[in-house]
Amino acid sequence: QVQLVESGGGLVQAGGSLRLSCAVSARSFSGIAMGWFRQAPGKEREFVAAITWSGRTTYADTVKGRFTASRDNAMNTVYLQMSSLKPEDTAVYYCAARWGTVLRITADTYDYWGQGTQVTVSS
Repeated sequence: QVQLVESGGGLVQAGGSLRLSCAVSARSFSGIAMGWFRQAPGKEREFVAAITWSGRTTYADTVKGRFTASRDNAMNTVYLQMSSLKPEDTAVYYCAARWGTVLRITADTYDYWGQGTQVTVSS
């Protein structure tokens, strides 16, 4: 079983930065690939970023160059550093986990989800 707990959301002005954290409880963090997704009111959940155990990453075009995913395997934690935030980044952000080493960008390929953390960017 894998449990995920996000933190770090909040209210920030446009152009500002936030760092989200996702603490992972699992029998083994190795072999787990992580993803970040977000869902704005009235919209579908959308892919933001993914990172493998070895640190390979991929990003949605809408956040590329502004967001950076990273992980501390010793601390069983993944991060999403968000910079140059825009009002359209406002959403509930979720971390997700799946067993495997392949980067996946679709939500239905992830087996475990956190509870979500709200990010609000004011204009």
